Parts: sequence; C-alpha cells; structure tokens
Amino acid sequence: MAITYKQKCIRCKKNYVTVSRGQRYAICYDCNKSELAGKVKDPKMKKLFDIPEDFYRQNSFLTDIKIKCLKGIELSEKQIEAFKKVAGELKEKN
Repeated sequence: MAITYKQKCIRCKKNYVTVSRGQRYAICYDCNKSELAGKVKDPKMKKLFDIPEDFYRQNSFLTDIKIKCLKGIELSEKQIEAFKKVAGELKEKN
C-alpha cells in the first residue's frame, strides 16, 4: 500500500487532499468540479464514467482520468483498466 498524506489544495488553499508521493499537484474535488461538468460523448466511455460522484470525491485518480477524457485526450488500455480496478475497489469498500 502506498504511503499517503494530506496536503492543502494548491488552488483554493482551504481544503485538504490526500496525496501520495508520486502525485504532482494536490487539487481538491471542489476546484476540479467545473472541469468534470462536461458530458462524455463516446458510449463506451459514458458507461465507464457512470459511477457515483462520491467516488470522484474520494479518489483523485478517477477525477484526473475523467478530465483527460473530457479534454479529448485519448486514454490507454492500461489507464482504462486501472480506472475500472480502482472504481471496483471503491464499490466493494462501500
């Protein structure tokens, strides 16, 4: 298991974000919320991102992948598989 710690958001400087050693920027869910507001057009991706909003709040990786998809950046198979794995683990936990 990776070592994690809490750091203040670099945008709003109010909320704390759980980050790991390899994560460059700590950005809270509230600051990313405007970027997540778009609609996914691809039917496969739409099904992939149909998870509870709370999962995006809990895990910044899921948020980052969805933002990349909304910006039109093509996702690799490894990124998609990792997204499914993390979302599945969160479903089991809740």
